[in-house]
Amino acid sequence: MYAIVEDGGTQIKVEEGALIDVAIRDLDDGQTDLVFDRVLLIGGKKTPSLGRPYVDGASVAGELIPTRDGELVHKAEKIDVIKFRRRKGYRRKAGHRQRFLRVKITKISKG
Repeated sequence: MYAIVEDGGTQIKVEEGALIDVAIRDLDDGQTDLVFDRVLLIGGKKTPSLGRPYVDGASVAGELIPTRDGELVHKAEKIDVIKFRRRKGYRRKAGHRQRFLRVKITKISKG
């Protein structure tokens, strides 16, 4: 069984046991799980359930995966941002590492 969920303006295809990266959000102290309630589609061997825009009562549960240091926030690979104008002596370089939460999907429920 698989589902397509909406989170932070992105649509993500998930299956049970899959690891996904989602945008950072405010978490309560000691919170170790997330529930996605914006489920757009649930599919599998039978006919898929389409939402208009969301499937009623459906949800996807997942647990937060910490880093080696025990932090919940992960960092993506570094991206170099370079601005350059030829023959003008203008060069700028900056780096960026996007922060995200890693979630392991534990359960997909139709509701």
